[in-house]
Amino acid sequence: MLKQSFFEVFTKFKLHFYQEIFQRFQNREASLTTVETFCMETIQALGAPTVNEFAAFMRISSPNAAYKVNSLIRKGYLRKRQSPEDRREYHLEVTQKYTDYYNISTSYLVEVMDRIAMRFSPEECAQLDGILQIISRELMPEVELPQKGG
Repeated sequence: MLKQSFFEVFTKFKLHFYQEIFQRFQNREASLTTVETFCMETIQALGAPTVNEFAAFMRISSPNAAYKVNSLIRKGYLRKRQSPEDRREYHLEVTQKYTDYYNISTSYLVEVMDRIAMRFSPEECAQLDGILQIISRELMPEVELPQKGG
């Protein structure tokens, strides 16, 4: 039952995102392909990686990663920022254009989290938070994310 419930929640988040994307783009073509969306979500989650760090994480060649990055830069979703420590190195940053696109999905997540806070006690919310942290840190070792404050 737990597997089915978790899958249902995960699927609902995805489907809500797809509904919003299609609703916004029904009269014009979406400017990000599915693969480009995956690339952008990964770059954002990695927190300003270099092209080589992105390539290594995605397990693709550096030239393939550079091709995808350059396409996303041309479309205005990504920019390169020169590293202040090593001027030969550039980090990838998402632009406001992508942030606006990404907020379509995160706004629903925030809405559902607000509903959770209203529906459950602070103790239950703390318990859920603890469970989610264990899932992220211990039960999903295949996906390493940069540590964030909070």
